[in-house]
Amino acid sequence: MPRRNRVDPFGDLHADPSRGLFTGNRGCVVDDEERVVRHHGSSLWITCKTKFRDWRWPLARPKRWTPLFFLDEAVALAAGHRPCAVCRRDEYLAYRDSVTRAIGAPGPLLAADLNKRLGAERLNRGRGMIRAQDRILWSSSLEDLPTGTVIVAENGTPQLVYRQMLFEFSFAGWKMPRPLQVTGLASVLTPPTSVAALRQGYEPVLHPSALENQVPG
Repeated sequence: MPRRNRVDPFGDLHADPSRGLFTGNRGCVVDDEERVVRHHGSSLWITCKTKFRDWRWPLARPKRWTPLFFLDEAVALAAGHRPCAVCRRDEYLAYRDSVTRAIGAPGPLLAADLNKRLGAERLNRGRGMIRAQDRILWSSSLEDLPTGTVIVAENGTPQLVYRQMLFEFSFAGWKMPRPLQVTGLASVLTPPTSVAALRQGYEPVLHPSALENQVPG
């Protein structure tokens, strides 16, 4: 049976056989019996390669960080993660520099700056178990959203903005594409900092299904 370590765009954890393209972590989320008991255990939320050098890591070691898995980088960004500065160094620098340009900072932001910004944009403050409705959503016109952004449709499903199309999320891949409506406001799930990076040219790694499932023009 799959472990409950697959992340949806809301940042919630599920058990699903589809592993996805990336791993990552947000601290330890398991107890001494390797059961998932918390939504996150750290303010450092990163997205990593599934293979890096010869490193190996247990899937649920108590008191150590817990590997999580994402369909692709659009899901990871929507969930509130950023690229790892170690195993994805080039991507981290591109993301950092894109955010730096977006906010007009005088010099490159520190990792701590990115973590603080994303931490303030992910979740409403509260106690107890995190739920999907605890995520902070914000509004933007659809036409202003760059490829790689994830929005929440009226039926509550996460959908990817990609090349003037919207794709519905599933753990196996993006599906059911439909044309992007360029009028009206969208409820945006991807944090503003990451959308700013996308607007400044950061290119997320997307699951092949986004390309394979395009509607012929």
